[in-house]
Amino acid sequence: MRQSGHAGNPDAGIGILFAFENPLPSAEADAEVFITTARYLARLAPRARLHVPMRDQAACAAMGKATGLTVVRAWAPLGPAVLRHLMCGLTIVCRRAFRQADLVYTRNLWIAWMAIRFGQRVVFDHYRPWPDQIPPLRRWLHRLMSHPRFILNICHSDYTRRKYLELGVPAARLRCIHNGFEPERLDARPTPEAARQVLSIPPAARTVVYTGRINQRKGLDVVIEAARLLPDRLFILVGSYGDGPIEEKARPLPNVRIVPFQQPETLGLYVAAADVLLIPPSLQPLTRFGSTVLPLKLFFYMASGRPILAGDTPDVREILRHGVNACLCQPDSPSALAEAVRQMTDDPTLCARLAEAALAESRTLTWEARATRIMTAISERLDAPADPVMRWQAPQWRLYRRQCWRWLKHLLRTGSPILPPSDT
Repeated sequence: MRQSGHAGNPDAGIGILFAFENPLPSAEADAEVFITTARYLARLAPRARLHVPMRDQAACAAMGKATGLTVVRAWAPLGPAVLRHLMCGLTIVCRRAFRQADLVYTRNLWIAWMAIRFGQRVVFDHYRPWPDQIPPLRRWLHRLMSHPRFILNICHSDYTRRKYLELGVPAARLRCIHNGFEPERLDARPTPEAARQVLSIPPAARTVVYTGRINQRKGLDVVIEAARLLPDRLFILVGSYGDGPIEEKARPLPNVRIVPFQQPETLGLYVAAADVLLIPPSLQPLTRFGSTVLPLKLFFYMASGRPILAGDTPDVREILRHGVNACLCQPDSPSALAEAVRQMTDDPTLCARLAEAALAESRTLTWEARATRIMTAISERLDAPADPVMRWQAPQWRLYRRQCWRWLKHLLRTGSPILPPSDT
């Protein structure tokens, strides 16, 4: 194993090279998670750098100023995406920052594999359960994550962690560390009355608010159908990027207001104005599109002091508990969602109790707290003895063949390489 600044000189801190494969800045959730994590981890690891494809050195300087990180411009084109990803992995190993780092921190499997091949240690941070979603990768993933230089796989949900555990990855290399929120976004939080006045929402309107991208991958169809059943409730969906299928379905409904994408300062007004904050109660993001992740909005919602309504789904249940800190309803049922909305908007006492409990729990779910947990886990792993690696047995080989066959049929039928789970 490589000698590191951490092991050789603890006072120097851990040198981390964060490797992101897409151009910045970006409004995508994956970019927000990765870069925000890097910003907070850099406070704990002063020798941190960010390797990322950028347009020019001026863009690198601007990104460095925004993140507080030293930016290393990747030797990779901005497009097409396949070539960009390929070159990020091929060229990162040639950089001085790569050789000087104690480890590479990435969300990209190709970069992780290249880093290990060229003698570097790796921390992987991602939300997807790749062994289930692309089964042909299962054998390769097991070998990659069982390698001595693979330090840690940070999973955003326990659902994902368990999928890697079933693959045979040593348990010590798997940590579920949930995402978070930035308390500063709530420092100037307006009162619900003030927010409604600014947004021209009638004071007496019973209002349900969703914030996030508006598209069919988010399970919003069930929200539109529930709105049809509740003409006296106002549904505000914030995050439209154009005139898509959800916008078209909402157009005939006078009680559904579609709002374009908003900057954080304006978004906070909509959150404050809500009687109920909504995470669409649907299994579709998991079973149809393979997006198994606790949405970022969940953590911000919890800290907002407003009550949350969500679906009773495997990922959400890791954080939200029905009747304790949120209301959870049956997924993909417009009538169940309508009944839950009716119950919550008719019971301010229930809403206040749920919101108070969520707010109290949110104090441990900040980005700063996440970074501290990650750095603790990395330090423990750097000092840990070698893990015993479990070899695949007959049941795992049988599952591998069965899942690959299921994946191939799904690919030929739908054209999608992401296999939905069979246990949902």
